[in-house]
Amino acid sequence: MVQKAKILLVDDRPENLLALEAILSALDQTLVRASSGEEALKALLTDDFAVILLDVQMPGMDGFETAAHIKRRERTRDIPIIFLTAINHGPHHTFRGYAAGAVDYISKPFDPWVLRAKVSVFVELYTKNCQLREQAALLRLQLEGGSPNGASDGSKETAGLLAELSARLAAVEEQAEALTKQLGEEAADPAVVATAAHLERKLTGLRRALDALEPGTGGASPVLPAQG
Repeated sequence: MVQKAKILLVDDRPENLLALEAILSALDQTLVRASSGEEALKALLTDDFAVILLDVQMPGMDGFETAAHIKRRERTRDIPIIFLTAINHGPHHTFRGYAAGAVDYISKPFDPWVLRAKVSVFVELYTKNCQLREQAALLRLQLEGGSPNGASDGSKETAGLLAELSARLAAVEEQAEALTKQLGEEAADPAVVATAAHLERKLTGLRRALDALEPGTGGASPVLPAQG
């Protein structure tokens, strides 16, 4: 069973958090509340999130400052941030949001369907990356614990695992290809497209690593793609 992705909702107003939960509940993912920037940073210390919805106007640590802290941490710097704001001060205000590391900047009131669609793209990208890391981890375990003396039992076990890994990877590749095609048709945000392209490159690297282990390729240990 695929584990649900976590989505971090950050807003100092309870009614806004409730509205976000109502909009995103249809995605059937885990929604985590934070009522301040400090509370959001605390949640990010222990949990992994697919995307962060971050209110700009908050007392104390505002959204821009919160985003700056998130981007400075190695653990969290790659998490997509969507800024939500009730006021629009013009292009300079929007530019500050993107400069802080946001992948999108949405003014309230926003279209619930559009917000849900944007969040779903990042959830899907996150899920594909998790699946890719799992396949890479399984392959590493097999390489580290493989049979060094070439015994037939070990060879059969290795061949079976490689076949299973190849089938799983093929399913992820198919889903990633469909997602990339969908993004192209919808003229998605450049940051989303770049994330999808990064996922495709990692998939290509893992496919090459698996192909290098197939019988008849010399059995050389491939260089596995990085997990970052």
